[in-house]
Amino acid sequence: MNANALPRDPRSLPPDVRLLKRGERFLEPDVYVLHVDGRPAVVKDYGRYRRTPLSLLARLLVRREARVLALLRGWRHAPALLGTIGGLALGIEFIAGETLGEAALEAGSHVFQQLRGAVASLHANGITHNDLHPANVLVAGSTPVLIDFASAMRTPRWLRWFPLARELRRSDLANVAKMRQRLTGEAPTPREAELLAPPRWVDAIRLGWKRIYRRLKA
Repeated sequence: MNANALPRDPRSLPPDVRLLKRGERFLEPDVYVLHVDGRPAVVKDYGRYRRTPLSLLARLLVRREARVLALLRGWRHAPALLGTIGGLALGIEFIAGETLGEAALEAGSHVFQQLRGAVASLHANGITHNDLHPANVLVAGSTPVLIDFASAMRTPRWLRWFPLARELRRSDLANVAKMRQRLTGEAPTPREAELLAPPRWVDAIRLGWKRIYRRLKA
């Protein structure tokens, strides 16, 4: 992809560009669909941060997500990377499908079996998604496709069994189980619940943060 494919002002899109999401929160990109070489492509555009101190962080997010998608090239559970544009935008394959939340009635247990297997495969390659929720899983046909790898991390092999890396993997799998229960009513088995329960040190950190947060609000 090249910079000429982008709208000049992503805050005021031309009629032939379909806005998917307007970036309103901190370091949140505008996300829209445009046609490149006759095919739809999704663009995550951080251009509103150009010429601001936050442009460095935005460029880092683009670079990190592009690196992860490049590692996953050819994997059917992630969109293909089309390229980066000017350092502040990312071009991604358009996936024709519904979000997991929208497809809840049709998303049977076989979809969640695939999703759990996909996440386990991701972990086997040292990658954690770190932001799994229904809006970040598309169902194309009956295949779950993970999107939005902005928070993803790749852990070196020698670090993969450190407590933090294990916690990130556990959190991904716990989120899959929570989505399955919320959308299909299928609760985790006792064995799953035991394996996916947060360790004590995570609970201690959460409790400490809640106490600090309450004091800050008081």
